[in-house]
Amino acid sequence: MQCTWLGHACVLLTGIQKVLIDPFIPDGSVVPLNPDLVLVTHGHADHLGETVVLKKTTITTGEIAQYLTAKGVPAEGMNIGGTITQNGVTITMTPAIHSSRIDDAGTQGNPGTAAGFVVRMDGICVYHAGDTALFSDMKLIGELYHPDIAFLPIGGRYTMGPNEAMIAAQFVGAKIVVPIHYNTWDKIAADPVAFKTAIERTTDLTVKILKPGESIAINL
Repeated sequence: MQCTWLGHACVLLTGIQKVLIDPFIPDGSVVPLNPDLVLVTHGHADHLGETVVLKKTTITTGEIAQYLTAKGVPAEGMNIGGTITQNGVTITMTPAIHSSRIDDAGTQGNPGTAAGFVVRMDGICVYHAGDTALFSDMKLIGELYHPDIAFLPIGGRYTMGPNEAMIAAQFVGAKIVVPIHYNTWDKIAADPVAFKTAIERTTDLTVKILKPGESIAINL
């Protein structure tokens, strides 16, 4: 499987299917990527992104799925703890401690909760934490699913920062950790090099700092 960080929290997983998570990039469009499947962790504009424009099968919370269906998007709703298998890709929705809303002036009602995803494809397991604070049940995510790679936010302010993400990485136990959701804007400025140095000095985990558009191959 090839994992590509496109910027902010947007990640493309390429294997038997092309799975795009949180289709927002700050400068540019994800539409040319033409994914097979879209996953949305929560309704904030910097995560829902271009989902409506893509019009691809989208897996998300029930509330966001209802919103997307009304916009003509083929959406599948699920809830935390649930699992869906779609064309050889197995998606489990995990908890995230974060707010959620849909930034659409015409939208009213409950926007649901924020979430993360465990994605299993081609024998590889990926954990995308979404926007979240540190929480101790990340240990269970590690124990249940044994992720090969984890995408963790480190930007602080709206999510956990580097210190908390370091603990999260140890809880999850993925051998490869990729920091996301940082340095998009001044308010979420963080130093990924310091994060990498701290983890690699004290654990056997490896941190891969990717530039937007850069990929890493994960093999069995």
